[in-house]
Amino acid sequence: MASVRFTVTPTKAEDLPGLSDMSPDISSRSGARVRFGSRESVNRSDPLSEATAGGAETPDHSNTDQGDGNSKISSVYINNTHGGDDDDFYDRNLALFEEEMDTRPKVSSLLNRLANYTNLTQGAKEHEEAESIGEKKKANKSPQMGTFMGVYLPCLQNIFGVILFLRLTWVVGSAGVLQSLCIVFICCCCTLLTAISMSAIATNGVVPAGGAYFMISRSLGPEFGGAVGLCFYLGTTFAGAMYILGAIEILLMYIAPKAAIFESKHPEGEGAAMLNNMRVYGSICLLLMSLLVFVGVKYVNKLASIFLACVIVSIVSIYVGALVSAFKPPHFPVCMLGNRTISGHEVDNDQCSKTLPLQNKEEEVDNFTIFNENGTMVPPFDPSLDPPLPEKTTYLWKQFCQGPEINSSCDEYFLSNNFSQIEGIPGLASGVISENLWSSYLSRGDVVEKGSVSSSPDAHPASTHQPYVFADITTSFTLLVGIFFPSVTGIMAGSNRSGDLKDAQRSIPIGTILAILTTSIVYLTSVILFGACIDGVVLRDKFGDSVKGNLVVGTLAWPTPWIIVIGSFFSTCGAGLQSLTGAPRLLQAIAKDNIIPFLRVFGHGKANGEPTWALLLTALIAELGILIASLDLVAPILTMFFLMCYLFVNLACGLQTLLRTPNWRPRFSYYHWTLSFLGMTICLALMFISSWYYAIVAMVIAGMIYKYIEYHGAEKEWGDGIRGLSLSAARYALLRLEEGPPHTKNWRPQVLVLLKLDEDAHVKSPRLLTFASQLKAGKGLTIVGTVVSGNFLQSYGEALAAEQTLKHLMDKERVKGFCQCIVAQKPREGISHMIQSSGLGGMKPNTVVMGWPHAWRQSEDPQAWKTFINTVRVTTAAHLALLVPKNISLFPSNSEPCAEGYIDVWWIVHDGGMLMLLPFLLRQHKVWRKCGMRIFTVAQMEDNSIQMKKDLATFLYHLRIEAEVEVVEMHDSDISAYTYERTLMMEQRSQMLRQMRLSKSDREKEAQLVKDRNSMLRLTSIGSDDEDDTDGGERDRPTNAATGGGGGGGGGGGGTTTEHHRRVQMTWTKEKSSQYRAMHSGCSTPEGFRDMLSMRPDHSNVRRMHTAVKLNEVIVNKSHDARLVLLNMPGPPRNTDGDENYMEFLEVLTEGLERVLLVRGGGSEVITIYS
Repeated sequence: MASVRFTVTPTKAEDLPGLSDMSPDISSRSGARVRFGSRESVNRSDPLSEATAGGAETPDHSNTDQGDGNSKISSVYINNTHGGDDDDFYDRNLALFEEEMDTRPKVSSLLNRLANYTNLTQGAKEHEEAESIGEKKKANKSPQMGTFMGVYLPCLQNIFGVILFLRLTWVVGSAGVLQSLCIVFICCCCTLLTAISMSAIATNGVVPAGGAYFMISRSLGPEFGGAVGLCFYLGTTFAGAMYILGAIEILLMYIAPKAAIFESKHPEGEGAAMLNNMRVYGSICLLLMSLLVFVGVKYVNKLASIFLACVIVSIVSIYVGALVSAFKPPHFPVCMLGNRTISGHEVDNDQCSKTLPLQNKEEEVDNFTIFNENGTMVPPFDPSLDPPLPEKTTYLWKQFCQGPEINSSCDEYFLSNNFSQIEGIPGLASGVISENLWSSYLSRGDVVEKGSVSSSPDAHPASTHQPYVFADITTSFTLLVGIFFPSVTGIMAGSNRSGDLKDAQRSIPIGTILAILTTSIVYLTSVILFGACIDGVVLRDKFGDSVKGNLVVGTLAWPTPWIIVIGSFFSTCGAGLQSLTGAPRLLQAIAKDNIIPFLRVFGHGKANGEPTWALLLTALIAELGILIASLDLVAPILTMFFLMCYLFVNLACGLQTLLRTPNWRPRFSYYHWTLSFLGMTICLALMFISSWYYAIVAMVIAGMIYKYIEYHGAEKEWGDGIRGLSLSAARYALLRLEEGPPHTKNWRPQVLVLLKLDEDAHVKSPRLLTFASQLKAGKGLTIVGTVVSGNFLQSYGEALAAEQTLKHLMDKERVKGFCQCIVAQKPREGISHMIQSSGLGGMKPNTVVMGWPHAWRQSEDPQAWKTFINTVRVTTAAHLALLVPKNISLFPSNSEPCAEGYIDVWWIVHDGGMLMLLPFLLRQHKVWRKCGMRIFTVAQMEDNSIQMKKDLATFLYHLRIEAEVEVVEMHDSDISAYTYERTLMMEQRSQMLRQMRLSKSDREKEAQLVKDRNSMLRLTSIGSDDEDDTDGGERDRPTNAATGGGGGGGGGGGGTTTEHHRRVQMTWTKEKSSQYRAMHSGCSTPEGFRDMLSMRPDHSNVRRMHTAVKLNEVIVNKSHDARLVLLNMPGPPRNTDGDENYMEFLEVLTEGLERVLLVRGGGSEVITIYS
């Protein structure tokens, strides 16, 4: 072959005559439709084709304008008679992949769509975005909100709320500073751990809408998602009711007390009257807020910034007031009788005394004229006057005695103790924190007392008719936990706005965790400041009765308490509006998912998508909370629902982490399954600590919803973690896996490894199993299979021995899985049966790993490459992925970790994302962990390579895969002389080997012809059977075990009966024999050999060889030093006549590369950007 010389004219693609020349002999040789070039390239060369002397109009005419006499060579390999009807995606540089371009499009044609990736999988019937709330959103401007405005401030607004202003001082007074710090710390730890888990889930893909509901339902399945989603909805709705009750409490107690509709003449009825006022005003407020939300959310969003400013100003005023109190404490006197606190409403004109001395007659008339206005206790007589003046009784005297007279009968405790005044706000420098360190829990009806003040023992319990400050409910540590916890909720605000964020995967973790840390610091410092600045009796006075009805936290504010009153009122109104805005949308998201049939009506709304019916139901449920009318009773209810939601967020994150699902690739890396389970434990503990009966009721409700969805709900498949867990369960799990095809997020390689055994039953390529173990990292299904040639009845013992060999190798490589040995007459049939029958139910292999047939060119193993190509076709037909490691002996073992280097991915056509997923899975193993990842894709002349690189980087960012990106430009260069010569040598070699095999058959046939001349009839009937092979008798010879490993096939003895019968049938007559020999034994004569040397290669083979050569040059240039190269594996030709050429193309494509992994996807998506 070395003596053959070829002269090839260097021809530019633009100079070709419309790419339409056609050689007559080539066209007659190839009857199949030929595609070369693309319509794009033809159009692009139109201006230049004018100089081709009209070549486009004469398809049979060669280009003669080159002037060197050798231009006709171009007609040998440039042919485009059918170019006019070619599809756009056929490309000279990708000719190897053109037959499958309809199912595996080239990357450059769809990369722009992949950057805004939409996952249309074969395992999911609806697209994820079609299931989300915003399926009919109008095209808006690109989201531009950053971390501060989009996540941090909304989280602050949702976390800071009514509890901080109305109840935190009371919590500090009842539990003491130390236990209050403990309560705050536990609650903040719970939300912080939940935020870490939520950040991991939120950065594991795009979270379109629905917030926590979307994350839980897509992670744990529709049953858990629906149950927890409804709990989260109820919690948000009751939170709206709580905020409205807080606003009404501020209004009726601190802003406009005279606005009360119901009043009681008796002290016992004041509480009931107050509750009725709360119900009436709360219902009115709920109606107005619902109307505002119905009119338009845009007004709510406009008011949100104002409400947030009120919150921030109020908190700043508290800190400033605390600092000012160290130098100039505000004057808020508290009247005490002994150690009991007197209500400030009953102390007229600061007359905190039993009697007042009289100075003149005028004062005798008016018993309520102020004698001394310095604010201190008034002495019963003036020592500056000689004779003692007559005394008058105060208003407080009449509250404890039967009359205003000095000698009237009075309460025993009143007589034995004196009135005194203390400062309600001693200030930061007073040291009052030492008294407030310890708890002081009270029962319902107990008087608020100051323990450090001595008093005479009381004769009988205080009466509610007396003007003391009483505890309205029994307090305990667990009760205070339930009341305080709502003040740390609201951490989901950032994830709910992911669609408005410029970079949600970066902003959500940073903004949410910073907001939680900020609020935690505010709460912890507020506890210390309250304990250090405010007296204990004032702290335990929930409604500020001892300081004349002032808001307790307002007494510390600077410059005036009204800042806190007004600020807290507007902030609670704003929080209530946010709840009434968010809850209906959450219910609408659940209803649109169609997992709970009776909620379908709430998925409808106004024409612009506003959830009208959901808003109506939300208002009705919130009205139930308002009818409860007590902030302290509503708070534990929503605490339960929020804690259950947070519990399942932690469970989802921990479960995904432990399962190590391939789709679990959060960009937020500061998470761990132990943190998730710690957060889940704290949530569960807080549920039972705060209210065990509420916790049980909440769990029963969630369980009922779960069972309802399970038995009556619509079937949904979202790739939930429970389904992934079921892979390792038994019958129940297998039945669940049969319910439907797996979702993209649950896709993981379930590997069938095909190994080949030699004559001594030893595995030829054990590194295949090593590679499979590195790919699996101990997870999922692994089946190791081999084929034993022979009859099952005679070879059963060999099959058992082969199975034991495989088990021993699996134990050595620490691969957990199953082995399967099939006995078959032909290896290719055995492999086909194994691929069809392996696995059980949902635990079927989806990926086949087989070795490269290294000896495919050697005559002693002629079946290897045929079995290999047949296996490729079988896996394609079965929609299975195929991995073919080439040079498997050079792959590292499990004890040889790669210290550095790169795993290079050459992404040429898109076939489901296997090329993206495999390096990620390999890098989970210690051998490949330190390797970086580089992704290369090919740009053609018409592609914008700069934009392709941006789109590819965006796509990888959405996939949470860290990799370097490079776009390699491949221009439409000329087909080189090397390519042409390589193709010709390939075809000559194939022809020569075919003729050598046929010549041997002819000699045998002629000898047999003499014997069988008298039995032609019998041979005719026999010869008509089993003519499925076209390459000679070797194809039907029984062979040894031949799968994967060292090559897809093995040689063997055996007759050539079928081929012999066919040959005899064709030589019945001398004419037929001569004709057959003339057709099929061209190389048996020197003339035939010369004809073979003068043959011209098929143009389609030239184009495919050109693709292989060009790609190989680029890959070797870029990835010669890579630890591993992953490459799209072209499919075998549809016409089986070109099988041997296909092997040659693969050889050329991978020449010069040390370790190569050829990859074919199974036809379905295996990777997604969604959570």
